[in-house]
Amino acid sequence: MSQGTLFIVSAPSGAGKTSLVRELIESLDGIQVSVSHTTRNKREGEVDGVNYHFIPVADFEAKIADGDFFEYAKVFDNYYGTSRQAVQMLLDAGQDVILEIDWQGAQQVRQQLSSAVSIFILPPSRSELERRLASRGTDEHAVIARRMRDAVSEMSHFDEYDYLVINDDFTTALQELQSLVISRRLTRAAMQERHAPLLDALLSQAPSVE
Repeated sequence: MSQGTLFIVSAPSGAGKTSLVRELIESLDGIQVSVSHTTRNKREGEVDGVNYHFIPVADFEAKIADGDFFEYAKVFDNYYGTSRQAVQMLLDAGQDVILEIDWQGAQQVRQQLSSAVSIFILPPSRSELERRLASRGTDEHAVIARRMRDAVSEMSHFDEYDYLVINDDFTTALQELQSLVISRRLTRAAMQERHAPLLDALLSQAPSVE
């Protein structure tokens, strides 16, 4: 069975990453999002084990000490981390895996897995990003201002990534993400591993005719 590909997807808050990734995994087979652990509070509508594994700070820090995380980072005063074992099991089973992580986590993953494909999603403008953050209607003005400052800091790391997708038109951005996943599956190395019997049959010597 061929090894799956690990895709790192990062973006500033409000760029539309979550919606794009959700549509991506619904439109393609053989790809899923790794469910991260976090210490932040569960938001309305979120389900433990589906959106995140919600755990106390003490439990998270114990996992850090045990080396259980493939990557982890502290964002907006909360921890986020990816289970090393869970990701590796999916990759070994031939599944493509998406990690929705920030630039700090992306750096950690790239240091451990050079074959990971990294994608950064950008908004079309600062004004549009601020509008999207404000339209949620869940944060005070001071929180939105802080998130905008953090977004600029996050976006400054775009040049560390393999690919950039600008989410101006949602359909176009989704098509670009789909193309990146499909093109990775069509590389010579991936196809050679996946279709070894076919290649052997195509290249075998035909029986001689006497």
